[in-house]
Amino acid sequence: MPADDNAAAQPAVGEVILDVRNISLSFGGVKALTDISFDVRQHEVRAIIGPNGAGKSSMLNCINGVYQPQQGQITFRGQTFRHMNSRQVAQMGVARTFQNLALFKGMSVLDNIMTGRNLRMRRNLLWQALRVGPAAREEMEHREAVEKIIDFLEIQAWRKTPVGQLPYGLQKRVDLGRALAMEPQVLLLDEPMAGMNVEEKQDMCRFILDLNEEFGTTIVLIEHDMGVVMDISDRVVVLDYGRKIGDGLPSEVRANEEVVRAYLGGASS
Repeated sequence: MPADDNAAAQPAVGEVILDVRNISLSFGGVKALTDISFDVRQHEVRAIIGPNGAGKSSMLNCINGVYQPQQGQITFRGQTFRHMNSRQVAQMGVARTFQNLALFKGMSVLDNIMTGRNLRMRRNLLWQALRVGPAAREEMEHREAVEKIIDFLEIQAWRKTPVGQLPYGLQKRVDLGRALAMEPQVLLLDEPMAGMNVEEKQDMCRFILDLNEEFGTTIVLIEHDMGVVMDISDRVVVLDYGRKIGDGLPSEVRANEEVVRAYLGGASS
């Protein structure tokens, strides 16, 4: 979560911050991704869309180090990384939420979000367990950062509530908050609005746009709701059966006949 509440609104889209080049990924004889290339510019909202099984989540897994592609390379801020695990990628400044929530259901909202601060903690586990001296001061600083995230996501009323007792839409906010606690430069969102009702989707769209426009966080998201994608994305890349079939502005993708046939359906008007 950015610390500067006075950051300038609506920062301009900048230079390429994440460059994906010729990524191919296979599981045995099954090709999940074939020669995928696209880039992400600083401060933009970049959507990845496609039918079920198109390779969208696999692509995010390659970016954040869960999967190791057999071919291609990924460059983040000019640094090309190969064979890096998800923790190393997170340390570089890339955070990730998952389609299926992996929250600690018995822990409170605050404690769940605190787990996202682990990468930022300088003291070892012994110091953290003792909670004395420098470790106590450090924990206080991290708790202050988490409280700001809780305020931003408007979940103050549930800060001490076990996550498992919350409605699904609020659990999604907690998952987002845990990713924000890592202070990412690029935030990867895997279907952040899946399973939500209309009001919950509107709230999540607002949080995503606020992160992007007010704080300049770069967003890469997978989303099936085409209304959401077309409304909040700067550019859209389209996958189908592990291949890229479209890439451009939302209006360009909407008019792409191959995309219409593969995914959007209906006329291209």
